Amino acid sequence: MASNASMTHGAVGMSASKTPAAAAAGRLQNIDALRGFVMVLMLLDHLRETWFVYVNVTDPFDARMGLPAMGIARFIVSFCAPIFVALTGLGVYLFSIHHTARETTGFLVKRGLLLIAIELLFLSPLYWGIVPQPTFWLQVIWCIGICMIALAGLMRLPRPVLIGLGIALVCFHNLLDPIRLAQGDSFFPLWALLHQRDTILLPLGFVAKTTYPLLPWLGVISLGFGIGPWFRPEVDPATRQRRLLLLGFGMILTFILLRLLNIYGDKPWHAIEGDPVRTLVSFISMTKYPPSLLFLLPTLGGGALLLALFERIKDSPLIAALAVFGGAPMFFYLLHLSVLRILYHSALAIWGPNHGANFGFDNYNWVFVWYAAMILPLYIPTAWFARLKRRRRDIAWLKYF
Repeated sequence: MASNASMTHGAVGMSASKTPAAAAAGRLQNIDALRGFVMVLMLLDHLRETWFVYVNVTDPFDARMGLPAMGIARFIVSFCAPIFVALTGLGVYLFSIHHTARETTGFLVKRGLLLIAIELLFLSPLYWGIVPQPTFWLQVIWCIGICMIALAGLMRLPRPVLIGLGIALVCFHNLLDPIRLAQGDSFFPLWALLHQRDTILLPLGFVAKTTYPLLPWLGVISLGFGIGPWFRPEVDPATRQRRLLLLGFGMILTFILLRLLNIYGDKPWHAIEGDPVRTLVSFISMTKYPPSLLFLLPTLGGGALLLALFERIKDSPLIAALAVFGGAPMFFYLLHLSVLRILYHSALAIWGPNHGANFGFDNYNWVFVWYAAMILPLYIPTAWFARLKRRRRDIAWLKYF
């Protein structure tokens, strides 16, 4: 059985990691592997942002104008944030099994504040010099931090109430889409943080971009916490896998039905005459900021299916390798973004801008070339750090990464 430390920190993105051989024997190996799978996918999206920063990608993706390969890739990487946030909620539940409510609350508040600080003080400045003015990007790490602090209170609700709240936020937040506030309105900053992707003006010329409005993500982390009892040690693996399969297929079928109806949950899709590929891209292009109901149904449903699959093949080398990334996700996240920023600014300094003020490649296939080239170089330091965390549990700060 996996240790309490690995179950706790790993599921919230800062796990005490294991070597691949030891991790493969863990009961919760599938969780680490799924988190690692998400991190590997995330690299693909961030490579696109690095070398195609000059390409304006709409939300949802415009299948009539954009490159189809980019639209398909964007759908694939859409699984990252929903799965990661849901696994955070699941990890909090696993932590709470072995700790008091007070200890869990302290854990959530401290980790949440740390994540907020990382987003504002480290990750946002990485993009300064690429964007025209200093911007605080309130993205996924910031969002998870806020959601963890909120979950410190929400977890005290009866489990059926918490699950009901999560379902309501995920399924019905799109009813709030018509509410649009503007700069200067009394509640504009609060509404921009909660549901409206927008820009908040700050003193000294700074701005904040609310890339990840909070309401639907609070629903996702609540649902992740809500399925926690499925992963208790006494639950039969076959029972857990059956529940995950029913949940996953149910969400995907619901997505297909609602998307075909084209009446709720996201912007309509369009059949593009004579171009079935672009029609498919239109069908699978949903709104991420904030995540629509139709964005969350297939991504969370796919995550449930992958959890069941990864548990069934937990002894495979692939799962062990993915678990290395999943065992030290914060380290990998900070590492790969830092490397990408260094590569981008180096290319800009050497060759200069070739697309307006930006440097970028003309052929999208270069994203896949870079993706294949970077996996192993990023794996090596991540595996080293994972082993260091396992070996030096006496160094308290290591567990935060």
